[in-house]
Amino acid sequence: MQCTPAVSVNPSSEPGRDIDCDVLIVGGGINGCGIARDLAGRGWRVVLCEKDDLASHTSSSSTKLIHGGLRYLEYYEFSLVRKALQEREVLLKSAPHIMWPLRFVMPHDPSMRPAWMIRIGLFMYDHLARREVLPGSRTIQLRQHAAGAPLKKGYKRGFVYSDGWVDDARLVVLNALDARERGAQVFTRTRCVAAQRGSDGWVATLEGADGSRTVRARAVVNAAGPWAESFLRSVAHSARGETLATKSLRLVKGSHIVVPRVFTHDHAYIFQNPDKRIIFAIPYERDFTLIGTTDIEIEGDDPAGAHITEDEIAYLCTQASRYFEKPIEPADVAWSYSGVRPLLDDDSGDPSAVTRDYLLEPNSEAAPLMSVWGGKITTFRKLAEDAADEVSRMLGDARPAWTDGAFLAGGDLSSWIGKAEKPDTDFERFVAAVQQKRAWLPAALARRLARAYGARLALVLGDAMSMSDMGAEVAPGLHERELRYLQSSEWATTAQDVLWRRSKLGLHYSPAERASVEAWFDRIKTEGINACN
Repeated sequence: MQCTPAVSVNPSSEPGRDIDCDVLIVGGGINGCGIARDLAGRGWRVVLCEKDDLASHTSSSSTKLIHGGLRYLEYYEFSLVRKALQEREVLLKSAPHIMWPLRFVMPHDPSMRPAWMIRIGLFMYDHLARREVLPGSRTIQLRQHAAGAPLKKGYKRGFVYSDGWVDDARLVVLNALDARERGAQVFTRTRCVAAQRGSDGWVATLEGADGSRTVRARAVVNAAGPWAESFLRSVAHSARGETLATKSLRLVKGSHIVVPRVFTHDHAYIFQNPDKRIIFAIPYERDFTLIGTTDIEIEGDDPAGAHITEDEIAYLCTQASRYFEKPIEPADVAWSYSGVRPLLDDDSGDPSAVTRDYLLEPNSEAAPLMSVWGGKITTFRKLAEDAADEVSRMLGDARPAWTDGAFLAGGDLSSWIGKAEKPDTDFERFVAAVQQKRAWLPAALARRLARAYGARLALVLGDAMSMSDMGAEVAPGLHERELRYLQSSEWATTAQDVLWRRSKLGLHYSPAERASVEAWFDRIKTEGINACN
C-alpha cells in the first residue's frame, strides 16, 4: 500500500499512474503557468510540470516591472512597446495586491541624450496605447522635487513617467493557482525526462521525488524558458527520430543588487549610462533599494547556475553612484540575484539590443507541438492568449479567449471593498477593510498578508480569531498557519520557496531566523515520513 502524503496539491494523480490530458506544458515559469491558466479556462485538460519550484529561475529574477520598455523605442521595437503598454493596465487591474502603479524619474544628463529626444520618446510612450489608470509624463525641476534630494546637485532637470511594479514570483504562483482551480494538474519538482511523438499524440515520462508518471497528451507546449532549445534537442523526440529544434536562443544574464534604502520617497529612478544602457533604482521591501540590471551573454553554462560576479556588482555600484550624492559601494550590497533571459537569436551584436518580443512556433506535423521563444513578463498574458489560440486551432476546436479583464487569484477584492475603482486606491481600501474585520492582526502583518494573498487572505486565515490561532511564530511575522497554507496550497516544499519566492522575508531575516524556517520544513518532512512508516 502506497503512503499518501499528509499534504498534496495534486491529489488527483498518484505516482505510477498514467494521466490522459489534452495538453502537456513543460515549464513552470510565467509563460508556462500563464498558458496553463488560459487553456484550462477554455476547458482543455492540462498538465504542467516544472523540474524545480515555480518561478525558480528567470521568472523570479526580473527587475519586477510591468513596463512598456522605454529604451526599446531606440531599437525601433514599436510593436513590442505598444503591446507591452496595452498590457500594463490590464495586468494592474487583474491583481492589485501584487501589482501597482509606479512613477519613474529620469534625471537629464545632456551628455547622454538631448532633452528633445527624451521628450519625443516620452510623448510616444504616453500615446502608443490607451491609459486609464496611469498618469502621463512631465518635466520636473529636480532641485524643487523630492526625487532630486538624493541626487548630485549637478542634475537640475528630470522627466517623470509611469509604469508598474509587480511581485514577479507571486505572479507566477497566482497563474498556477488559477490554472489548478480551473482543472489543470500542476506538478512541481517534476522533470519531463522523455517525450515521444506519435501519429495521434505524445507519450511523456515525468519524474519527481515521489516517483514517475506517464502522461499521454494530444499536444505539448514547450515553455521551458532557457531550456526550451535543449528540451527539443534532447528530451522531445519526433516519430522519425529527427531533431525538433529549429531556433537558437541567446542566453543573457541579468543581475541585480539590493542595498539599504537610498531614498525615502515613493518614486523610482531610471538612469542613463555612458555605455547607452540604462539601470533602475527602485524602492524595495520598505527598507531597501533594488538596482539593476546587467546584460551579459553566457555560453555553455547551465542557466540554473547563474550568479552575479564582482565585475557586475562594481558596474551597478559605479553607474548608480554617478547619480546619487552618497556613493554606493560593493560592501553595501545586502543581497543579489541573477537570472537568465532566453532571448530569441536575431543576430544583434549587443545583448541589450536583442529583441524582448516573443515568438510562438507551432508544429502541427503529427501530434501538435508549440514552442515558446523569448518574451518578457509584461506581455505574458497576451503571449498565453496567443498560444492558447494556436493550440486550440491545432487541436481542431477554436475556443474563445477570456483572460482580458479577468482577475488573477486573489485579485477580486469586491467582497471586501465593493466595486473596483483604481488599483492602487483599491488596495489601500482593502488593507483598511482587513484591519477592520481582523482587528486582532498587527497592522504590519495585516498589510503584508494583504499584499501577498489579496482576497485569498480568507483562505490563509481560515477560522483564526486571534493571534494564538495563527500557531507558533516560526520567524518574526511568519506563523505556522501561513506556512501550512503555503505548503498545502501553493506548492511550497522548502524554506527557500517561502523565504525568496512566495515572499521576500529572507531579506529581512537573520541567518538564525532563516534557519528556523528551514528547521520547520525539516520537521514537517520528518513527520510525513514517520506517518508513512
